[in-house]
Amino acid sequence: MSRFDRYMLSQLMMLFGFFSLVLVAVYWVNRAVLLFNALIGDGQSMGIFLEFTALTLPNVIKIMLPVSAFAASVYVTNRLSTESELVVMQAVGLSSFRLARPVVMFGLTVAVLISLLAHVLVPASRVILADRTVAMAQNVTTKFLTEGKFMHPTDGVTLFIRQITPLGEMHGIFLSDARGGTDRTTYTAQRALLVKVETGTKLVMFDGMVQRLNIADSKLSVTRFADLSYDIGGLITPLGTRKQDVAELGTWELLHPTPAALAKTSADRAAFLYEANVRFASALNAMVASVLGFATLLLGGFSRFGNWRQILIGVGMLIGLQLMIDWTAGFAVADARLWPMVYVPSLVGGVVTVALLWWSEQPARRPAMRGEYAS
Repeated sequence: MSRFDRYMLSQLMMLFGFFSLVLVAVYWVNRAVLLFNALIGDGQSMGIFLEFTALTLPNVIKIMLPVSAFAASVYVTNRLSTESELVVMQAVGLSSFRLARPVVMFGLTVAVLISLLAHVLVPASRVILADRTVAMAQNVTTKFLTEGKFMHPTDGVTLFIRQITPLGEMHGIFLSDARGGTDRTTYTAQRALLVKVETGTKLVMFDGMVQRLNIADSKLSVTRFADLSYDIGGLITPLGTRKQDVAELGTWELLHPTPAALAKTSADRAAFLYEANVRFASALNAMVASVLGFATLLLGGFSRFGNWRQILIGVGMLIGLQLMIDWTAGFAVADARLWPMVYVPSLVGGVVTVALLWWSEQPARRPAMRGEYAS
């Protein structure tokens, strides 16, 4: 690498780190607020919240890295152009394709990072996150036992707890069970405890009363008790076997789908091939976005006021690239034979980038550019 290549690559990596930190933090905060409301409002601890937010970070980073790479490429190129450094390098005979060499190396670095995330870290984090979500859904204490709130664990059952002490003791219990259809049973108790036994979870109530109302003849019977156990584990509807998401599988398993894997996810072969190939395509798209920002700004030449028009064009091209990614995804998901469609945005973006680099060094453009900025 020449000294200029090392200098430009260091600038790109530094700004890439800065933009990645800012964009990931902004996106993560927005997601974390929703996650905080869902988890804390459901009675979860702060440790669970931090664990869940950490598990969502790999996917957030993968989403933000291409945007950060594009922003870093545009910012560095605009600054080098404004400070006449690119003009000097072009004056000594470096072509646009030669100037793009450090940007291509930067794009390759970003592509490797995204590949590591897409093929390893994101699937692993999704598996852990899904397992933790299922474990929480099966936890009676955290899902249904919330103080000061009427809860409906299942159809026909209403539960209210006035207070839960730090030791787990519950005060002011109201439990109405109308699942029988012909009668309604209401339990009230001064205090209660959750006790785990071999057969499940029992709610042991103390100093309470049972009221049974026969709806057919409107007869009410009342029984007082010193202690009574209630099978609260029966209130939970069995979740059954968790359907694994396609995004949780490894790339090799996605490229070679087996009948067992298809049944495990309830997905078809097209979804498998799309998920596998989009992981490769995401790295290519990030590389194209990096060089596309550089090539677009080369069209502007030197200007002390910056190349804002070229920056807006570059942003428009980046949006167009994303729209093309979304458009081709529909074809790939619908038909397993159309999985190569996910590489079309990378191919089109690469062709456009090469065309812009070629156009930026055409002799017919340079006099007009010099005259424009000289005036």
